[in-house]
Amino acid sequence: MTRKFFVGGNWKMNGDFAAVDGIIAFLNQSAGNDSVDIVVAPPAPYLAHAKAHLKAGILVAAQNCYKVPKGAFTGEISPAMIKDLGLEWVILGHSERRHVFGESDALIADKTVHALESGIKVIYCIGEKLEEREAGHTKDVNFRQLQAIVDKGVSWNNIVIAYEPVWAIGTGKTASPEQAQEVHDWIRAFLKEKVSPAVADATRIIYGGSVTADNAAELGKKPDIDGFLVGGASLKPDFVKIINARN
Repeated sequence: MTRKFFVGGNWKMNGDFAAVDGIIAFLNQSAGNDSVDIVVAPPAPYLAHAKAHLKAGILVAAQNCYKVPKGAFTGEISPAMIKDLGLEWVILGHSERRHVFGESDALIADKTVHALESGIKVIYCIGEKLEEREAGHTKDVNFRQLQAIVDKGVSWNNIVIAYEPVWAIGTGKTASPEQAQEVHDWIRAFLKEKVSPAVADATRIIYGGSVTADNAAELGKKPDIDGFLVGGASLKPDFVKIINARN
């Protein structure tokens, strides 16, 4: 199966209206790429603005959401609200949610189930910390994080898996194309065993962790790397080069 290349831009907690308008401008001025799904994730206050001003073909995602439609959950947003803005995607399980805000595998799985049931597609992030990799636990950690949603019996049609080794996020260290491909291959084999060969073949597994315009082309050549989730580099015009890494 040919899996459509997917490039996400996670703006994290960055930007103001001026900066957001600058990013929108360089994205709108780009030629676009019909062979790539392009999804950007601004901070929550700018979601509607980005949706209103980005050209067709560039979708907008939320960076997080909670596991119920509404209620007394100060500071949270729900999939229903994301959908009300006309958006289709959310990022869940990012390492910063796991390790800075203490979100558990179980909570992230619950949020994923609720988002999918609400009609929102999920970029589901997994990845090991440096000490876990050095201790030989890379497989264990990533498989545990995946098993949390396998156990929920989710439908995989609207999930993109983002493998983001925590030691490579924002550090300038990037997993080599060979290191990334090795883990992506393990993830696909896990899906084949735990879910089905069809799901393993169809599910896009994207790489995140200091992706730049300079390394994207080499990473993108690997057979099991189906795109990228880009952090800091998605705030800069070079993000367009990453979108077109396979061209």
